[in-house]
Amino acid sequence: MPRPHLVLAPSLGTTHTLWAPQLPALSARFDVIPWNLPGHGDARASALIPGPGPGQGQGQGQGPEPEPGPGPGPKSGPAGIEALGELVLARLDALGVGRFAFAGVSLGAAVGAWLAAHHPERVESLALLCTSAHFGPPEPWAERAAAVRAGGLGAVADSAPDRWFTPGFPAPGNLLAEHHRVDPEAYAVCCEILAGLDLRPDLARITAPTLVLAGRDDTATPPPHARELADGIRDAQLVELPRAGHLANVERPRAVTEALLQHFTSTHPDPLRQAGESARRSVLGDAHVDRAQARTTPFTARFQDFITRYAWGEIWGGSDVEVAAGGGVPGPGRAGGRATLDRRTRSVITLTALVAGGHKDELALHVKGALRGGLSPDEIADVLLQCAVYCSVPAANSAFAVAERAISEYAAQEASHEAQEASHGADHVQAVHRGAPEQTRTDGEDD
Repeated sequence: MPRPHLVLAPSLGTTHTLWAPQLPALSARFDVIPWNLPGHGDARASALIPGPGPGQGQGQGQGPEPEPGPGPGPKSGPAGIEALGELVLARLDALGVGRFAFAGVSLGAAVGAWLAAHHPERVESLALLCTSAHFGPPEPWAERAAAVRAGGLGAVADSAPDRWFTPGFPAPGNLLAEHHRVDPEAYAVCCEILAGLDLRPDLARITAPTLVLAGRDDTATPPPHARELADGIRDAQLVELPRAGHLANVERPRAVTEALLQHFTSTHPDPLRQAGESARRSVLGDAHVDRAQARTTPFTARFQDFITRYAWGEIWGGSDVEVAAGGGVPGPGRAGGRATLDRRTRSVITLTALVAGGHKDELALHVKGALRGGLSPDEIADVLLQCAVYCSVPAANSAFAVAERAISEYAAQEASHEAQEASHGADHVQAVHRGAPEQTRTDGEDD
């Protein structure tokens, strides 16, 4: 089952590395396609600059190769938001991508809103972070464009933290360094695009499920701008984060990641992943799965996706969950789309395989999983005795030591949990006695 595509677009003065805090979680669920504004990072400045003039180089300061695939060349006349949108579509067409989800910050989000309004057949879902349908009066943007053309990006880049973050938040050095490397002319043209931007007439045309997210302390695009977007886009969801400035995904990374995952997973359901997530948590426990997901990196994201969707969704998950709408997905260990082995049996098989392979850490984890799944310590001991015959006595000897520790740890955890439950119950009883007397039911009251 191919994964859905997700385009990530950054704000003015940043590159796709702006999304680094969210990339592991999003990469585990989507085929992420990063996109840069022209003149930012590895994107060609010449794709946006209408033509060389005095002091205007094409791709000044750009060492990397241009973006892959054909793209629109420079156009005459002032550029608009549609020029950026067409660059995104050209990139996606070159990659053979049809429909896609889109998440953007500030100017990058405005590009996504234009795409959703003018190419609704391409945009499946949309997330607009710290952005606006119109970025204020045009004069400040025109002044900034002129200042950059005259003196370069130094002063603008140096003052960026004041616009990006709340006071006292340490600005990441890599973001500031990338800002200084942006092509000045491309930056100036983007300022002119912002000066002339007004997407308010387009908002009603957006039909994709949309999340609008704002930082309450964002001085560049304050919360009223987000509320205007949410009011103008049908059924849009609005989230406002406290203690967050313009680059809220950097300042409040976990909250933004959770909001994005909730939005995109609801609009791009993956039954196999959902079954795998449920089975993995049922067997291994929430704490282990949470730790594994927190440690996910872009390098390991595809492996985490593999084990969640296939090991846990296709194999383990089939025991309790029909993993696809309409009756399940036929596959290994299934008859007519339904699993042929229950979870207790799968635990027995797994314990045997781990003993045979000498995987002691995994064995301890799955001993606890087997206990959660209903195997008793005596049944686990019988499995290990069977392993002594068919694997080896030394392997079983090590396995008994590992299993005994795991069983003791599991029993201690369960006892602690039961004690906490009892304490909460006692607190609740005391609260009831201290409160108002309970009402006595009278005849005629509904259940």
